Amino acid sequence: MSRFPTTTHTPLLWEYAPSRESTDIVEIEDRYGLFIDGEFREPKSGKWFDTVNPATEEKLATVAEAGPKDVDDAVKAARAAFEGPWGRMSPSERAKHVFRIARMIQERSRELAVLEVLDGGKPIKEARDVDLPLVAAHFFYYAGWADKLEYAFPGAKPKPLGVAGQVIPWNFPLLMLAWKVAPALAAGNTVVLKPAETTPLSALLFAQIAAEAGLPPGVVNVVTGAGETGQLVVTHPGVDKVAFTGSTAVGKLIRSQVAGTGKKLTLELGGKAANIIFEDAPLDQAVEGVINGIFFNQGHVCCAGSRLLVEESIHDRFVDKVKRRLQTLRVGDPLDKNTDVGAINSRQQLEKIEELVESGVAEGAEMYQPDCPLPAKGFWFRPTLFTGVSQSHRIAQEEIFGPVLSILTFRTPEEAVEKANNTPYGLSAGVWTSKGSRILWMADRMKAGVVWANTYNKFDPTSPFGGYKESGFGREGGRHGLLPYLDWSE
Repeated sequence: MSRFPTTTHTPLLWEYAPSRESTDIVEIEDRYGLFIDGEFREPKSGKWFDTVNPATEEKLATVAEAGPKDVDDAVKAARAAFEGPWGRMSPSERAKHVFRIARMIQERSRELAVLEVLDGGKPIKEARDVDLPLVAAHFFYYAGWADKLEYAFPGAKPKPLGVAGQVIPWNFPLLMLAWKVAPALAAGNTVVLKPAETTPLSALLFAQIAAEAGLPPGVVNVVTGAGETGQLVVTHPGVDKVAFTGSTAVGKLIRSQVAGTGKKLTLELGGKAANIIFEDAPLDQAVEGVINGIFFNQGHVCCAGSRLLVEESIHDRFVDKVKRRLQTLRVGDPLDKNTDVGAINSRQQLEKIEELVESGVAEGAEMYQPDCPLPAKGFWFRPTLFTGVSQSHRIAQEEIFGPVLSILTFRTPEEAVEKANNTPYGLSAGVWTSKGSRILWMADRMKAGVVWANTYNKFDPTSPFGGYKESGFGREGGRHGLLPYLDWSE
């Protein structure tokens, strides 16, 4: 007999007390005009649209929709600044302006993080701890290069191109802005920026910060609107360089529109990344990498690890671990610091996710979702994984851009490479194994612009990022990120 009494214990359930970030730090205007030539102005188009909080469906503000005359004014202002005060300014003085912007972003990081959450739906802890530090870091990094271009590219005499037309997406509004605006300014260019129509507010606040930092009028211009406005920026004859981050379909259209115009072009498009788990991987660490790879920012990530390839010998054990981890994810109010998965960015995106998930069920894959309550209002989708997925399933081929993971198996490294590369995309990949030689072997054969080893979704301003195949071309970040904004001709 045991010396110790046997008792039945009821499992202790840990509840998280609400820890909601205050919105008092953010002042949202009722209406926002276009930021052109250093000031906000009414749109000549006479058109406006509303931006809403995806977590509550409440209207946040009315925003101007730029038309042809507005975009033309913005490009002319950018050209005048390029040929005038900004172009005549010494590189060291330009560096000071970019550095000042970085400092001001740091000082106002909490305000900017809350605004990103309200307008985009992402969890506050992600905006606060990931997005904003990276935004500031990119401006700091490129401020350092602004007066050292001859050292960045020894033996060359690079010059700025002129006016950069930049169109950014809604998943990382400020970070995508930083990836494009910081190198453009450091290289001596001026900018006409078109943010996504569902997340325009942080770009408009950035415009205020740029003006307060002392940038001459016209150096940074922000024209808001939907796809038509972006098309006006891309096709304007006064734009010398086009940078676009977004869907592959729109990227193909932009490439056809820019072809033959002499404009420089970089595209960062969709992805369907493979996250590959070998049997000798540190499994618990890999589980966290898988969760971060697909459920970070609700899966609204071009390089999301949306295809999980697990070595067959550990498939069942690893999938059980992932399912248990899914049960601990907290879905809900993005302003709550306990929230892991926030709101889907828009109703349109939610409908796309739902349609693709329904196709996965219809094609015979087995779906798993944790039992978690969803708020009554807003756009929400439970973290989801599919097992029994084949290469032919739509959920294994098409970019879902949501919190949905498709799981496949492999037996050999060669099969893993073949399955990972069996996609029209080529943006990113992850490899999990304890063998360094295998990591190098895999990375050498993966058709992806970025390959993470025993980690996922790690970014640094000194490291270039980009893809190939239908994931686009060109690089952002590092010295490589300066190349598309420089002219090498004599």
